[in-house]
Amino acid sequence: MKKLLDILTEEVAGAFEKAGYDSSRARVSVSNRPDLCEYQCNGAMALAKVAGKAPFMIAEDVVKCMEDSKIFKDIEVVKPGFINLNVNEEFLASYLLDMGKDDMLGVDKVSSPKNIVIDFGGANVAKPLHVGHLRSAVIGESIKRICRFMGNNVIGDAHLGDWGLQMGLITVELEERKPELPYFDENFEGEYPTEPPFTISELGEIYPCANTKSKEDEDFKEKARKATLEIQNGRRGYRALWKHILNVSLPDLKKNYDNLGVSFDFWGKESDAHEIIPDMVKYLKDGGYTTVSEGALVVEVKEDTDKKEIPPCMILKSNGATLYNTTDLATIVSRMKDNNADHIIYVVDNRQDLYFETVFRCARKTKIVKEDTELTFLGFGTMNGPDGKPFKTRDGGVMRLDNLVNEINEAVYAKIMENRETSSEEAKQTAKVIGLAALKYGDLSNQASKDYVFDINKFISFEGNTGPYILYTIVRIKSILSKYADSLNSSVDNIGLEGYEILSAKSACEKNLEMTLAKFNEVIVNAYEELAPHKICAYIYELSDNFNKFYHETKILSEEDESRKKSYIALINLVKATLEKSIFLLGFEAPDRM
Repeated sequence: MKKLLDILTEEVAGAFEKAGYDSSRARVSVSNRPDLCEYQCNGAMALAKVAGKAPFMIAEDVVKCMEDSKIFKDIEVVKPGFINLNVNEEFLASYLLDMGKDDMLGVDKVSSPKNIVIDFGGANVAKPLHVGHLRSAVIGESIKRICRFMGNNVIGDAHLGDWGLQMGLITVELEERKPELPYFDENFEGEYPTEPPFTISELGEIYPCANTKSKEDEDFKEKARKATLEIQNGRRGYRALWKHILNVSLPDLKKNYDNLGVSFDFWGKESDAHEIIPDMVKYLKDGGYTTVSEGALVVEVKEDTDKKEIPPCMILKSNGATLYNTTDLATIVSRMKDNNADHIIYVVDNRQDLYFETVFRCARKTKIVKEDTELTFLGFGTMNGPDGKPFKTRDGGVMRLDNLVNEINEAVYAKIMENRETSSEEAKQTAKVIGLAALKYGDLSNQASKDYVFDINKFISFEGNTGPYILYTIVRIKSILSKYADSLNSSVDNIGLEGYEILSAKSACEKNLEMTLAKFNEVIVNAYEELAPHKICAYIYELSDNFNKFYHETKILSEEDESRKKSYIALINLVKATLEKSIFLLGFEAPDRM
């Protein structure tokens, strides 16, 4: 379905052409003076010199060719040559009716679907998720849903960290605590126990303890480094212990991601790249892409046009050990082979910008990716506390993500119980839905690359630009539709656009609501092209605001004209569908009651 702006531009372009002028100048835009008009075209100004005519005269010629337009109601020329335009209400109502009959609500899927891999997990195995994991999970989930909605084949990859120093730290700490376990006996040849030697809660205590030791005891840290290398090199007992760590950690990670409404299509791990690395290194050497620098194997990626220092991409350390660069490149090799990736998106911290630039350059220079494969670094800013510094617990530590979720749910629950008469159990379930919306909307409403302040009181407010306000709007519409259905002795499910017609708007607030609704496809396509969920947030806040103004100024259910009442019902039903589709793309849902 064509975007409204495109239809308006085509109408004006036809008039430019009919009047004998260059139609490429006939771009229509939203008016920067909404008090004067809804849309405007400034093309006559640009044509004045070429046409040898005053802009006002050109604009008048164009307007004469639109006298019979069914798309525009009011068309006016304003000196020195602006064309002010207002949309015809009947045309607008017809556009919305078509939108409502389309499962995609007027959004056209991409003509050439892509294979897109989104790397947005990055959690480390054996460590609980903390607030630092929030943004990658929330932003990545929304990007995944938007790309899939547009018709692409999308794979969300958790890409867990299971191959780093934390595994060595846990191994060495466990060996000090329980040296009798068979995993530490290099001469042990039997079968290792199927049950892990620790629970998830014990593992949650072992790692922080080991990590603290490593900062205070260099010998302990060196043992951990050695153990990490032995895990990677396949030491039998250590590998068996490593598998236990994975098996215990994964269910807990999945549970925490589930609580965030985040899911992955592939639970990839750093270790998956291990078997790929030798062949990749051989390919890089044989292709003449590598050089040796201070004993390390590197690929030079600096270009003559660079104005900043770009380090080489290191493939192997001087001792032959691999790095993150190595595993990330090998993972790209895997994604090209297994997924035939057209686009790989990394949702990671802004501070990794330079690192990914070197990896991407290396992947392109060495032809690991196709020429037309897109590699996108979607960096995000920091979630800060009220003091403007990275968010911490009251005692200054890094807050666990499940504690943050619980804290926001409890705050919403207290608010519900304070203002509503409802059972405690229902309030708790509703609080989870609203809390998740508050948390996700609070994050996503900010441009991903920007830092933002986590303000729990602001985020859970039922007024203003917040998730609960959006949900409250949806619930309000549900309530109206339910009452209307009851008056017909029918079900809300039977109230769609079948048999309903949207009439021409008869008030300014009604038309304003319709104009906002009609922008949905434009907003979604723009959010997809720019990988920008915050644009959907801005849109649904505007739509919710305009609906609530319409609601307060319009007697919907008490309207005496039955055809007008049915038109109102069709209109707000479309608002509900649009809001529900939008919040799904953002990664949350609305309750039935609030």
